[in-house]
Amino acid sequence: MQDETIVTYLDRLAARVPAPGGGAAAALHAAQGAALLAMVARYTTGERYAPHAERIAELTAEADELRAAALGLAAADARAFTAVTDAYRLPRADDEQQAHRSQAIARALAGAARPPVDVIAAAARIVALAEDLLPIGNPNVVTDIAAATEAARAAAATARVNIEINLGGITDDAIRLELTGVLTDVDPLVARAEAVTEAVRERIHQ
Repeated sequence: MQDETIVTYLDRLAARVPAPGGGAAAALHAAQGAALLAMVARYTTGERYAPHAERIAELTAEADELRAAALGLAAADARAFTAVTDAYRLPRADDEQQAHRSQAIARALAGAARPPVDVIAAAARIVALAEDLLPIGNPNVVTDIAAATEAARAAAATARVNIEINLGGITDDAIRLELTGVLTDVDPLVARAEAVTEAVRERIHQ
């Protein structure tokens, strides 16, 4: 996926194939959000922003790392979902095969939940960086901070539903508990993203 053109990726996304799907799209939302923040940070340099130079450098570096990590999660999600579809295709002609298939599906679903968990974590960091960047960032590109948080919000909300759809088939209680905890973090994260966007809108309407 990392080497595809946008057109090729969108063609595959639109095709009747198991992956890429919503999980990959969620990760790419996060990657775009991180990229937007890195762009704003790179416009926040020079003498005018000298008092914040150290923090801007840190923000730039972390945003670049998040972009690369999120792009990797898009590919990881596609692989994980393919493993789920493969597990559902296993034979179930007798009790032994049915038991093996059920175990394989449960393992695959647990694996498929991992990339969305990491996407939510990445989205949280993007929102946190946006909160830090907003007061000190170049005002000429402040709307891109809102665009970044909206992308992070889309990433987290999409990743949440992908965890929820897998949760019913996961039999490991510890994993279910962990995933349930991650899900409870999404609403506050979405609210924080909305707050950043509203702050940007207030600023541009002053």
